[in-house]
Amino acid sequence: MRQTTVTRKTQETDITMTLNLDGSGIATVDSGCGFLDHMLTLFAKHGGFDLSLTCKGDTNVDDHHTVEDIGICLGKAIVATLGDKRGINRYGFFILPMDEALILTSLDLSGRSTLCCELELPAQKVGTFDTELVEEFFAALTRSAEMTLHIKQMAGKNTHHIIEGTFKSFARSLKAAVAIDEKNADKIPSTKGSL
Repeated sequence: MRQTTVTRKTQETDITMTLNLDGSGIATVDSGCGFLDHMLTLFAKHGGFDLSLTCKGDTNVDDHHTVEDIGICLGKAIVATLGDKRGINRYGFFILPMDEALILTSLDLSGRSTLCCELELPAQKVGTFDTELVEEFFAALTRSAEMTLHIKQMAGKNTHHIIEGTFKSFARSLKAAVAIDEKNADKIPSTKGSL
């Protein structure tokens, strides 16, 4: 099993996360932010990952630090779990329909962090969740995972659908990228010899 536990403790958050890339889509998530719990549960289910997460954050201020730091932890868990990335596909993409929303994600586990996020979210909040934190989550994740990630909204009017489609599409793209290429299972997927 490709599994890692990461912790992060600051004056703003106290996080413990375990990620198993070869799981069965089981999530036990308590971030202190209900909407993020929902999105991370979807991420685990659609990626086929097992995810365990507890976070105590300063949500009395707002959800910003919690969302950002969980993104950091998830990125670190991906890097630690993949090691030298030997045998993986490296690339993944998926176009996911979520009712009227259509979301494309494409990623490269390149060792270089870049986020290109093109989402138009009509509402500033879904429940109590600040929707601008979606981009903050993926920015933190791409930096710490050292991945290139493109997110493009191709259609969508309902903010919840757009965000949910984004997390599901990302999960499917990551699932494809971390899958083992059986023909090249002993090789690093780069002409440089390292990623």
